[in-house]
Amino acid sequence: MTDDELADDNPAERAQAARLREQARAGGLRFEVYLISEIADWLLAQIERGRFADPSEAVFLIVQNFIEMEQHRDLRDELLRRTLDASIERGLEDAKAGRLHDAAEVFDELRRELAKPRPEPARWEKIAR
Repeated sequence: MTDDELADDNPAERAQAARLREQARAGGLRFEVYLISEIADWLLAQIERGRFADPSEAVFLIVQNFIEMEQHRDLRDELLRRTLDASIERGLEDAKAGRLHDAAEVFDELRRELAKPRPEPARWEKIAR
């Protein structure tokens, strides 16, 4: 798989992106984002600290940062390699210390969690200044 391919590639979404590009070039793009609770918590904490004015600004700056990092794929790949190496090392340390879980039990717990009803997500409302 290349950098341009996605595991969950959806041709209809690619076609929609192609149809919207000219309009977006002229007037920008507005869309809704769902963030899992851990990411939403991080983002809201950043807004509380004044790092971002609102979720829209955060997405803008994070995407801008991602675009700028594309020019430095070697650095991005090295960071990813180090992150994965550290994760593997932690996993090996857990295994040596006996902190292991039976795979069947883990998957059963995941199925139970996924079957639970999800609470309604919080919605950010733009406040006029």
